This record gives sequence, C-alpha cells and structure tokens, in this order.
Amino acid sequence: MFTGSYVALVTPMFDNGDIDYQSLEKLVQFHIEQGTHGIVSVGTTGESATLPFDEHVKVVKETVAMASGAIPIIAGSGANSTAEAIFLTEQIGRLGVDGFLSVVPYYNKPQQKGMIAHFNAVADASDLPVILYNVPGRTVADMLPETVAELANHKSIVGLKDATGDIGRLKATQPLVPSDFVILSGDDESSSEFLCEGGHGVISVTANIVPNAIAKMCEASLAGDFAQCRAINDTIKKLHSTLFIEPNPVMPKWALYKMAKMESAAMRLPMVLPELTSQKEIEELLQEYALISG
Repeated sequence: MFTGSYVALVTPMFDNGDIDYQSLEKLVQFHIEQGTHGIVSVGTTGESATLPFDEHVKVVKETVAMASGAIPIIAGSGANSTAEAIFLTEQIGRLGVDGFLSVVPYYNKPQQKGMIAHFNAVADASDLPVILYNVPGRTVADMLPETVAELANHKSIVGLKDATGDIGRLKATQPLVPSDFVILSGDDESSSEFLCEGGHGVISVTANIVPNAIAKMCEASLAGDFAQCRAINDTIKKLHSTLFIEPNPVMPKWALYKMAKMESAAMRLPMVLPELTSQKEIEELLQEYALISG
C-alpha cells in the first residue's frame, strides 16, 4: 500500500487566484501517462494553507473525478487545529480518496504527547488510511521516531512521510514500527539514498517536473536494483536543488508554467513569483533536460 512514486501535486491557479481546473486535469493526465504511482492532492505543495475549506474539498473532489480510478489519490487533510483537521478528514473522506496525508501541526509547536493526541483524533475521524507527515523545516515541531511508533498502533495510521532529509532518522524509525508500516521520503535531495536504505517510496516535488524518472527510480529500488536507482537519480539531481532555491511551490509552479503544463505560475499570497535570477536558473536547467526549447 502506498509504495513507489507519489507526486506532491501543485494546485494550478489563474492570475486572479482562482483554481485552474483545466490545467489541473492536464496535470492529472500527465501523471497517469508518465507512470506516477499516485497523487497527493492539496498537500502542502498544493497550497493547503491558503485554500479555504470549500475550495480545498472541491480540488480534491475534482482530482478524484479526473483520475477516474486510474491512479490512487491521497488527500492532504492536515491543519494546525485538530478540530479543523478532523473536519477536513470527515469531508474529504466521502469523496473516494484512497487515504490522507496529515502534517504535523505548524506554528503551535505541540509536544510529542500533543502530536499523539492530535493524530489519533484525526485517524479516528475516518476508516481510511492516514500517512503522517513530518517536515520540521516548515512546521518547527519535529515528530520523533518513538512518537511515530506509538501512532503506528492505531489501525488507520499506516505510514510516514519523512521530510527531515536525515537518513539516520529513517534507520531509527524502521525497527520501531511494524514491517507493513510504509515509510516514504519527503526530501527529494536525499530520496534515492532513502530508498536504498529501505524506504518504500517518495512523496516528491521533483515528480511534478520529471514524473517518469522518479517513478522509474522507485521501481528500481523496490526491485532491489539500487545501482539503477542511484543512476537515475544522478541524471536529475540538479532539479532537486534548483526546485528549492525559493520556497516550495514557487519553483515547480514556474517550471510547469514554462513547460506549458499550466496557464499561469500564479499562487496565493503571501507566496509570489520567483525572482528573475531564479526564473533564469530553472529555465536554463529545463532547457538542459530538453523539457523546454531554448
């Protein structure tokens, strides 16, 4: 369950901030055609923090309809308020999604016991599987391996997206959780090593741009071909770093816009378009990868 390459899908928008559903459908079909193993809809890369509840739910609903069962859909349902996360989980759970991705509450800086209470309450709100998401670089709070192990006792909590970028964290978590507990990389730069050390897949930002390469990298790792996994990663590793020279999702949105996958690179304030130097850097790299013409 939930192994392989899952894309942390951006949410396309027009310059006035409205959701661009036509471009969203184009992206969904792009991932189906390119072999992506699953989509995360309205996760943090999908700008969940700035989509109101009704819009958040509608984007997930439309993504499920667009995929039409061809590819699993995991929905972001996290919030820094437990009541809000429960509400989103309940609403989205009726839409035909395959599971949820729930981020550590941001800004509040909850204690480990608070995280346990929060995620257990969220998981109780639906019978669908929940993947925990630890990204201390964005949330400030860091969910420790022992906390993950405690939460893995809940019947609906089936996995973890680890975006610490620390392979040592993976090794510390593995012996504490059941063998069928899925551990996914949420850090593209360290993802190939994460896979080779026993990770089960990725939830990737880079997969927005080169979905087939990320899918093949995961497939190689899951087949035990770690040399091939690393070789594929070597061909795209420049993207991993360049896509994060400005805060996510600024750069992937600009790249997809230049690749003609979206009508606009617009995003919700307080996020704005990349600096001209950043635009030039990613465009030169896209040309190098033959993803856009010169």
